[in-house]
Amino acid sequence: MTVEATQETIIETSVADTWELHKPPTDLIFDDGEPLESNRHRIAMNVLIRSLQQAWRDRTDFYTGGNMFIYYSNTQARNRDFRGPDFFAVLDVDGIRERQGWVVWEEEGRYPDVIVELMSPSTAQIDTGIKKDLYQRTFRTRDYFVYDPFNPDSLQGWRLNSEFQYQQLTQNEQGWLWCETLNFWLGTWQGTIDRETAIWLRFYDTSGNLVLLPEEAAQQQAEVAQQQAEAAQQQAEAERLRAERLAARLRELGEDPNNF
Repeated sequence: MTVEATQETIIETSVADTWELHKPPTDLIFDDGEPLESNRHRIAMNVLIRSLQQAWRDRTDFYTGGNMFIYYSNTQARNRDFRGPDFFAVLDVDGIRERQGWVVWEEEGRYPDVIVELMSPSTAQIDTGIKKDLYQRTFRTRDYFVYDPFNPDSLQGWRLNSEFQYQQLTQNEQGWLWCETLNFWLGTWQGTIDRETAIWLRFYDTSGNLVLLPEEAAQQQAEVAQQQAEAAQQQAEAERLRAERLAARLRELGEDPNNF
């Protein structure tokens, strides 16, 4: 073998080794077996996911999930440095495709546009520190919020500014924070969901209306249908009474109502 051939072989081997080092991992884990902090945290996560899906039920250009691993680098995947936001949403993507997790290199480099972390006393420092820094510097997530389902006064939020720095959001008179990416407010709502009464984090539209869960929307539609049926019944009863009064008046005048 010539020197040139030997050198070419070495170069080809080196390139192949480099490629192997940079190939995306295929042995990704999508479940670490760790449960959510509490049942209330689980409900709070599902409330955000399901209400956004209900609000945008006619759209297929977004994806929303929660407690799912987000993989964004080979190093992170090798180190099993799991990152699974409690709620996240990504716009302008195929929302129908099935996913076990969010793998950035399989999503054309897309990161979550909105993230909500449901805090607890044991995670609050991480959620407002390490994670916030990661979402700002690496993810460049446009809107980031934190909320402790056991602490109604814990809602905080940040918006990524033109210098890719998080700017803290200011609450409105109701204590809500504006999520510009989703065009919804995030605020608290007291009520019972899945048999648990608490002050939940909910979405509100630009008019201040609560963004409903599917079952709430179905109940609202049923109530509207019932009201319409009752109104129609009342209208029919009013018409019947009117006809009876008219017939009685005609008989008083010596006329036969059946002739009219």
